[in-house]
Amino acid sequence: MNTSIEVEYWVIDTDGELTSPGALAEISDQTEREFVEPLFELKTPPCETIDELQRTFVVELDDVLSRARRVDKRLVPLGTPINSDEIERRPDERGRIQKEVVGENFDYAKYCAGTHIHVEKRNVTDQLNTLIALDAALALVNSSPYFQGERIASSARAYCYRKKSYEEFPKHGQLWHYVESVGEWHRRLENRYDEFKQAALEEGIDESEVEEHFSPDDVVWTPIRLREAMPTVEWRSPDAALPSQLLRLADELQSVMEQLHHTTVEIERDSDPRNTGHVTSDGISLPEFDTACDLAETAMHDGLDSTEVTRYLDRMGFSVDDYHPISTRIDGRQFVPKSDARDLRLEYASLLEEDVDRLVQSLEV
Repeated sequence: MNTSIEVEYWVIDTDGELTSPGALAEISDQTEREFVEPLFELKTPPCETIDELQRTFVVELDDVLSRARRVDKRLVPLGTPINSDEIERRPDERGRIQKEVVGENFDYAKYCAGTHIHVEKRNVTDQLNTLIALDAALALVNSSPYFQGERIASSARAYCYRKKSYEEFPKHGQLWHYVESVGEWHRRLENRYDEFKQAALEEGIDESEVEEHFSPDDVVWTPIRLREAMPTVEWRSPDAALPSQLLRLADELQSVMEQLHHTTVEIERDSDPRNTGHVTSDGISLPEFDTACDLAETAMHDGLDSTEVTRYLDRMGFSVDDYHPISTRIDGRQFVPKSDARDLRLEYASLLEEDVDRLVQSLEV
């Protein structure tokens, strides 16, 4: 099954200050700048196996780090920059329209760095529903509990998107209910597009501008998306994290996605929330939607500190004990000043470089 990864990393200078990626974004077709100045994105092409995905991702990232060393820049695997000066959005008409429609809260997104995992479309309805049920797996790689120094959730990034950026447009940024068909999903997208267009018109934005920069396929931030152009089902909830963590997550997620094509997928009814959801050789059982939402909410707030979440993810096929989220390592304070945030960015830039070195060595064995 073809699988690919997109990950955003903060770019810093040798003092730990956020800076532009510059030439790092021009290394290959897989590297590019993001919508805010200090973010860099690395994308892999679709890979048929996890081994191929790992090799492609690691080789490309190693090339980026080599270039970064030559220009005194480093990459940071954190979901937010912990605490920083104001981050500027790059000039962009799409972003301008979103800001006018969504409002000031849209600025929360400027402080977020995440990971998107794409899996090849097959049994799409089952894939959508299973990814919705698995959204709590974001807890496995939570990498920053802080937004502008304040401790807000184990995944501050998920909190910023779901509770702040799209607070006034919850259907554009929250988990969607399970679906009966792909057609139902597309109808929801059309409805969200119409809602956004109407809100834009009320803000005085020309309809032609909205239609030029948005479509039903890309008007929402929902954690699960169908991508027609690629074509894939995309899971967008995880934070940016260490490469080894993301590769492990992609591997285990792909295993579940592969299994659902060879078994039955059912949604449990009236099940005990403490023991719901299973991935076994006999089939895949998904919790009721409200339970899946509660688990995702707990994963966002408490991460792997929640016994309920860890037991659920274990039942759903994840080797929870193999994950050591960055958030659990740096959590514990209610406020982190900018000077300490710079030190944390430098520390985790070093850990990312060491992580990639180990992954490169494993490729050579």
